[in-house]
Amino acid sequence: MNKPLSSKDWFGKSSAGLILGFTLALGAAGLFQRLAGVGDTFFSTKGQFAMWLMSPVWAMTLSFCFMFRSTARAWCWLAVANLAIWAIVLLPGGSHP
Repeated sequence: MNKPLSSKDWFGKSSAGLILGFTLALGAAGLFQRLAGVGDTFFSTKGQFAMWLMSPVWAMTLSFCFMFRSTARAWCWLAVANLAIWAIVLLPGGSHP
């Protein structure tokens, strides 16, 4: 039988959501910027969308981090998500000139 969700690990889960959620949101914005071909035009519509994409992604990560069964799972899964998104963002030979 599965262990029910509890609030005893709230500090570890919230710190995982706060720290790794920020880097995940930064990576998501970078991925959109790279796929949309924003480049250095941060004042364009696409550039502004990439910038403002961070807040909802970070807020959702911080909200959903409490759904993990333990602190270790929260840190591990968010770290894996960060590694995946940053590997895509930092791949050589992308859309940068």
